[in-house]
Amino acid sequence: MSGGQRGGRRPRPISAPKEFDERVVEINRVTRVVKGGKRMRFRALVVIGDKQGRVAYGLGKAADVTTAVAKAVTDAKKDVKAVYLQKGTLPYQIMAVHKSAQVLIKPAQPGTGLIAGGPVRIVLDLAGVKDAVAKMLGSSNKISNIVATVDALGRITSPQAIWESRGVARPAGKSKAESPS
Repeated sequence: MSGGQRGGRRPRPISAPKEFDERVVEINRVTRVVKGGKRMRFRALVVIGDKQGRVAYGLGKAADVTTAVAKAVTDAKKDVKAVYLQKGTLPYQIMAVHKSAQVLIKPAQPGTGLIAGGPVRIVLDLAGVKDAVAKMLGSSNKISNIVATVDALGRITSPQAIWESRGVARPAGKSKAESPS
């Protein structure tokens, strides 16, 4: 045994910490009919997030599952959305629609946790939302609900940005009672 290693194996390379957490939401077998029969492939739906206000989703299709998941992750990294969070929850209620799926997300008190179903829960968790209540209305299609949820989170803006968009320069330090209205 050379090099003082057990079994003479090479040392395992140290991998860098991942930038995003990945969750595979769904893997489907899809087929297309060709002249010789059916061609089977796999479609993967993946949600990525850093649990600190960035989230995205991606779809990938390939002949095997691992390649489909890898393609979905690279697709997701191309369109990462920043989410404005306030003390672990959302600053206000928001609703988004994608096709026939509607998603309603409400802020919640600290300690409530995530009260949401299936794909919406995964997106909120990977975005870093600690306390929220969400409801999927309309379609139960996972892709449509994930797209609607990511769209809703991407549309949330800070109160300061809302004031600036209305043309009112409200100082961050002043309270509502002190500012002239």
